[in-house]
Amino acid sequence: MTGAPPGPFRLTDRAARERAEADLAPAATRAAASRGRARPEAEDPLRTAFERDRDRILHAKAFRRLKHKTQVFLNPDGDHFVTRLTHTLQVNQVARSLARALGLNESLAEAIALGHDVGHSPFGHIGEDAFDPYVEGGWHHAAQGVRIVEVLEDLNLTWEVRDGIRAHSWKISPPPATREAECVRYADRIGYLSHDALDAARAGVIRAGDLPARAVAVFGQPGSEMVGRMIDAVVAGSLAPGSTSVVMDPDALEAMHELRDFMFSRVYASDVAAGQKHVAVDVIRRLVDHHLAHPDLMPATYRDTEAPVLTQVVDYVSGMTDRFALATHDRLFDADASSQMRPLLR
Repeated sequence: MTGAPPGPFRLTDRAARERAEADLAPAATRAAASRGRARPEAEDPLRTAFERDRDRILHAKAFRRLKHKTQVFLNPDGDHFVTRLTHTLQVNQVARSLARALGLNESLAEAIALGHDVGHSPFGHIGEDAFDPYVEGGWHHAAQGVRIVEVLEDLNLTWEVRDGIRAHSWKISPPPATREAECVRYADRIGYLSHDALDAARAGVIRAGDLPARAVAVFGQPGSEMVGRMIDAVVAGSLAPGSTSVVMDPDALEAMHELRDFMFSRVYASDVAAGQKHVAVDVIRRLVDHHLAHPDLMPATYRDTEAPVLTQVVDYVSGMTDRFALATHDRLFDADASSQMRPLLR
């Protein structure tokens, strides 16, 4: 007598998923070989350690706030401009595509990608500059992202994910320790160069024909074509003989650098952005200074009371969304300064 016929499903638990990771590329990071968490935890019966990290980031408060944080400091008046949250989702897609194509750990790449910008300030990178005088050595959203996941929300993430968040920016040294985090570095740049160019054209800051001819010849037009070709260039460069890390094909990399230089000179440092930078900096610094003088105004929740007051204030103001920062400024001061910001935000 035979047993019951097999059902339509098959349990794929953590142990099965970890066994499947044996088939990844030699350079891949296996969840079972993670350096672990600051506080040891019992393993989840279904999810690998990196899958648990991904889910914890998705449910974090800082992740939810990204939907109301500016990506590029332009003059958007429509519903299709990229926010920090949609940028993060696009980086996630590109990082997963790279990791899968290269035989790396897709779950680790996804966790890092989803967490890479949780430390961003209001008003995009312009807002980031406003905090420099308050932090020795300067303030950076990557370091703040690590502080959020380690202290302010204490997600107890694995070392590999925290390291990837720490070093997702190219200016950070030392570089990340895993090849999956290198995927996120490229995914971040691929994402913002492509969608920021679309937003700049939509806002009237540039025209499609303004883009460097070489970049267009190599990558095509901003959007899915450019993203796809950039992904292909990273895959080709990484698979080239002698390559031991995630890199872009050298010729394509030169074209990417040319496009990036163009974006910084024509978009990120444009008259539209630069003309409003002083307003964003003034709003943030007035908020910091006011809360330094009145720390009792900060809510008790989501606050590291063991840190110096200055650190608590920077934590609080840097975590604000654009609209909350403006609303708080309006409530504490006159609305003239922040009213100049409103046309710039979605």
